[in-house]
Amino acid sequence: MGLNKMGVVRDSKAIIKKCQSTGIDKSVIGAIIKDIQNQKDRFQEIEFHFVPKAENVYAHVIAKEALKRRESFYLMGESQNRFVTQWKSSSQSFRIEGREK
Repeated sequence: MGLNKMGVVRDSKAIIKKCQSTGIDKSVIGAIIKDIQNQKDRFQEIEFHFVPKAENVYAHVIAKEALKRRESFYLMGESQNRFVTQWKSSSQSFRIEGREK
């Protein structure tokens, strides 16, 4: 099963603009931006969206947990919906792969 449509959401307008660009980025993260740009052709459709940090709480929590575990999380479809529902229904706690936080 391949993905043909991808949405990328970031809380940095500068990174979103760099990802959308076709030009060479000479910043510190230029190599990462180049990798992202090179992957665009693998998808029929790819969209980059800016979301302010205050509205990006779920992604921030997932990213922090992934850094702690030194692994990546990919939430799509039903997995993402379950996570968001659980997060909204709990006041301070949530569960990722059976681990309380």
